[in-house]
Amino acid sequence: MDISIALGGGGSRGYAHIGVLRRLESAGFKIRAVSGASAGGIVAVAYAAGYTPDEMEATFAHLDQSKLFARSPNEGPGILGLSKAARLFEDLFGNKTFSDLRIPCAVVAVDLKAGREIVLSQGRVVDAILATIAVPGVFPPKQYGETQLVDGAVLDPVPVSVARSLAPALPVVAVVLDIMTEATSGFISLPLPVQVHPLLAERLTRTRVAKAFNIFLQSVDVSSRNMAELRLRVDNPEVVIRPDVDGIGLLDNVDIHQIIQKGEEATMVALPELQQAVAWPNRLRRYWSRQV
Repeated sequence: MDISIALGGGGSRGYAHIGVLRRLESAGFKIRAVSGASAGGIVAVAYAAGYTPDEMEATFAHLDQSKLFARSPNEGPGILGLSKAARLFEDLFGNKTFSDLRIPCAVVAVDLKAGREIVLSQGRVVDAILATIAVPGVFPPKQYGETQLVDGAVLDPVPVSVARSLAPALPVVAVVLDIMTEATSGFISLPLPVQVHPLLAERLTRTRVAKAFNIFLQSVDVSSRNMAELRLRVDNPEVVIRPDVDGIGLLDNVDIHQIIQKGEEATMVALPELQQAVAWPNRLRRYWSRQV
């Protein structure tokens, strides 16, 4: 039962992808190609590099999420930084390139100057990851040759067409994490670049800047959700899996194990549809549609 899969963006919600992959494997599906945007790009590359869902869960569960995005003095424009995240990716992938991965993989980014989507499927995977997760205004853009790249979810939150191009004969499973959430009265917890007393940190995060940043992140969520729905209508994946990650913000500190479980639960619900997508009548239909 061969499939390809497109992993959507979603910040802290992205851990749900690990649960989706685990449940697909246990149900007997073989993922032959994977694409990703933003957080989905991290999981896509990790899976293509040979990390199992169990290994990914163990790795991410030991991270201090509150310190992962602290800024370094030499980083480019952005409220938060990616230097510590970059070190994590270097530890995980070293100098691996896309040609070193065990299955076809690509992640998406956006060229700020040209205003267009860029599919990254060559070169160092660490560079590609830092580009696809660079949420504009939040994280520094990634300099990539002559271009500045930002989060691929800006234009393609769930890169279905990319997954289809990697394995044209296979059904595409799209994992969508962009859920419209109600505004909350709480505040996000900003990862601060310096160590401060917890009471002072709490006071600092309740400033107008923090409130404005919270509104900005909510706006990014709204935009990403609507773009995702538009692209899903156009790209028409064979199966859509929607983990119940409602209420989880882009940069929330979360219980990783609980988020992974949500991915597994959503995949279980989608299993009948998945079985139908790989059945021989649908395989035959896809074959003839490619001949036209």
